[in-house]
Amino acid sequence: MSSSPENSLSRRQFTALAAGGLAATALPTALAGPAAAAGRPERYQPTWPSVDGHPPAPEWFQDAKFGIYWHWGAFTTPEFGSEWYGRNMYSPGSAENAHHKAIYGDPRVWGYDRFIDGGADLAGNHVQFAPELVSQGGQFDPEDWARTIKASGARFAGPVAEHHDGYSMWDSKVNEWNSVDRGPGLNLLDLFAEAVRGQGLKLLVAMHHAFNYNGFYDFAPPQSDPSLRKLYGQLPRADEDQLWLAKLKEVVDRARPDVLWQDFSLDAPGYCFNSGPCAVGEQQRLEFLAYYYNRAQEWGREVVATYKVFDHGFTTAGEVADYERGGPADIVTPYWLTDDAISSSSWSYTQGIGYYSSTQMIHGLIDRVSKGGTMLLNISPTLEGTIPAEQRAVLADFGAYLGRVGESIYSTRSWDVYGEGPTKMGGGSFVAPKVGTATDFRFTRDKARRVLYATVLAWPGATADVTTLSSRRIDLSTLKCVELLGTQGSLTYTQDHRALHVTLPPAKPFESQAYVLKLTFAGQIPVLGPESGATAFADRNYRGASAALSVGGYSSAQLQAKGLAPKSISALWPADGYLALGYPGDNFTGTPSTFVSATPDLRGFDNAIVSMRVSFDPARWFRIVNVTNGLAMDGGGSVPAGSKLKIWTPDDSTNLQFAAADTGDGFFLLTNRTNGLVVDGAGATAEGANPVQTAYTGAASQQWSITDTGNNLYVIANRATGLVLDGGGSVPSGSPLKQWPDDGSPNLRWQFFVV
Repeated sequence: MSSSPENSLSRRQFTALAAGGLAATALPTALAGPAAAAGRPERYQPTWPSVDGHPPAPEWFQDAKFGIYWHWGAFTTPEFGSEWYGRNMYSPGSAENAHHKAIYGDPRVWGYDRFIDGGADLAGNHVQFAPELVSQGGQFDPEDWARTIKASGARFAGPVAEHHDGYSMWDSKVNEWNSVDRGPGLNLLDLFAEAVRGQGLKLLVAMHHAFNYNGFYDFAPPQSDPSLRKLYGQLPRADEDQLWLAKLKEVVDRARPDVLWQDFSLDAPGYCFNSGPCAVGEQQRLEFLAYYYNRAQEWGREVVATYKVFDHGFTTAGEVADYERGGPADIVTPYWLTDDAISSSSWSYTQGIGYYSSTQMIHGLIDRVSKGGTMLLNISPTLEGTIPAEQRAVLADFGAYLGRVGESIYSTRSWDVYGEGPTKMGGGSFVAPKVGTATDFRFTRDKARRVLYATVLAWPGATADVTTLSSRRIDLSTLKCVELLGTQGSLTYTQDHRALHVTLPPAKPFESQAYVLKLTFAGQIPVLGPESGATAFADRNYRGASAALSVGGYSSAQLQAKGLAPKSISALWPADGYLALGYPGDNFTGTPSTFVSATPDLRGFDNAIVSMRVSFDPARWFRIVNVTNGLAMDGGGSVPAGSKLKIWTPDDSTNLQFAAADTGDGFFLLTNRTNGLVVDGAGATAEGANPVQTAYTGAASQQWSITDTGNNLYVIANRATGLVLDGGGSVPSGSPLKQWPDDGSPNLRWQFFVV
């Protein structure tokens, strides 16, 4: 903040934040704001209807995909803790407080302002944020920074121009605590803007000053000097709101940023500490947006304003939401952003700073782009103004990767699905980056929808097997060629019901963090069939409006809510292992037509579809796998009635295979393939009790509702008890299956995989 959880909000608050809106296909509706105007206004007014008419993510931003910024300022001076040193040095019992007392003295006497104006530590050493330019005999070279960033493949870049500490990095006329009048005597924002634009990059400016007076200095003592009250965020709230706006207007006019990034506390109830409200005045927020957008129109530029995804200060109607150190679990619209850092321990440079690997960060970029986002990566320069060698190495690896396969990243868009494979990334804010495997793929496409890129996150060996592109889900008859980016020539391939199998070079052609298959089609990329449930289309041949339908019933009104009018369904594609029942009357009346395979043209059916049910094909067998531990429901073999179920490492055993047969009223029997017994919740009425297997008698305890909670994650609830099947968490293979009240835990979520 950017920030790390332990240095800002409480762990409880951040856990709640990370759990909110994680795997949604759209940003939370509460953030969406009023509907955008039909066209942008000639001049924006400080009202929501007006500023919501601003396009939030212009095409250049959606094409850029990768940017760099840096946390560097007075907070870097002690090179200890994090960029939140200015807050934590005053907090009794914190590591920063102890460090400060040991090195500088009592923070109530040796305050944060001395890092700016200069002072002597207890050993007599001069301490000050005062980097010197190379031209003046120092180590600070903003031109070198910009060249390094350009070589990394970034398309936009820029500084944190003011962090929570209230220190402005430009020649501010409204804040005497600035880098021209105090500290280095340099207009750092101007130097960075000139260097960044000199490399042909778009300019980002990050502003974190909303939190300056919303809780950052809660532990600092009250100041009597009016100037120090300004630095420490202790002015009257009305004055602070006006100062917040005045600083932004200065930045807009001086730097003309292409992206103006803002941290939380614009309007983030619950994310303050002692101060409140945790918000900037609404009128000031609106005046900023109108001012920025009007100035951009005068410049003839398309600009971007951002805000934190959990903050309510702006909306996705006109601005871009940002996930800190994370991202969504699936494709999200509208277009979004994430800010992340090479450092695993702090956003600013500290002694002993920790780092993520190049592979972690590059896989993070690939994953986020596949889900419809852009990645903003932070670097942490030293106090003297140098970029450490470890960080330069990561940037160089980005440059090498994007230099070879950048066409799979730049100017692409998300496809129908983001990817496949065992490694799940994202899922909210503050989610550590992961390294993918040779069976993890991420997809992007070109804007013309004629090229599909399938990026595999490790070298797969002789053959790359892309299960999403199996014959069950996509017709590849128009596929012209498959290439491996970075090599010459086409690759051979075959397709069957399991996967697209691409034969790779006998030896790995080069070392890389990931490898990209480029699939070029004669026309547009064919329609992708569903992985589960069914997809209904308004036009024949899987065209026009469509709706993804998970397991369940859909009345005429429910189909209309998904964009499909009565009798308008012209094509159906049930996923492999599922079936769709199309009823000629509403509320599932009349004799239905049954569809168990893709049907591109429904004209041959006498009964037009008015309502529908989507169900599991009772003739197919499924492996039912827990989301948390990846273990499959296990009937245990040829066991007697009354035996408990367990969970087991997935394999091809029929012990792990179940049929899901609809009882006709929305409930299902789960029948084990080996022993023919059904899963029964009888007797398991207490939390944590174990379901058993019995011969079917028609009892309600043997019937289960199976409800899609989103992203094909199902909750399986017993008809008699209301308790749901529980995988038990991170437990070993062979652990017993349990039942539990549904509290939303991933332990209670299951995936169905057709055998």
